[in-house]
Amino acid sequence: MNWSWLWREWIRPLGSAVILAAFIIVFVAQSYRVDGASMENTLFHGERLMVDKLTYRFREPRRGEIIVLNMPHSRFIKRIIAVGGDTVQERGGAIFVNGVPLSEPYVDNKTAMNWGPLLVPEGHVWVMGDNRPRSDDSRGTVGFLPVKDIVGRAIFRYWPLNRIGGV
Repeated sequence: MNWSWLWREWIRPLGSAVILAAFIIVFVAQSYRVDGASMENTLFHGERLMVDKLTYRFREPRRGEIIVLNMPHSRFIKRIIAVGGDTVQERGGAIFVNGVPLSEPYVDNKTAMNWGPLLVPEGHVWVMGDNRPRSDDSRGTVGFLPVKDIVGRAIFRYWPLNRIGGV
């Protein structure tokens, strides 16, 4: 058997492809499957997203962005409501950031809670799901989320095909 041919034609190209794919998944972008109903009606259970891992290496997270975050034993997907230095509170179902009511056309299902005001520490964000009654978020186990625990920013939905497009 001619090993140099096997190396040149099969092993080296496959090895290069594996290394390139690993680099992209670790540093650039990764696929993510939505699990649960906490982001309805923006994202639905079973949808597949492409998550950008590069953006937050060059700039800070911004209000309104949808992110994937690391939690012990799982990954959540939530929307950034407030960033470090912001004051956030809820009064009768309305969210206020720095005393200004947030316009949230993406939220169909609100809660009628009253909490805050809370000051988001620097280097942290406050996140909430778009389906407020069915979301475990900063109001629950997530708390103030360190920016370092953000996996990336959801940028593109590629499944199902009838909902393909930007997030």
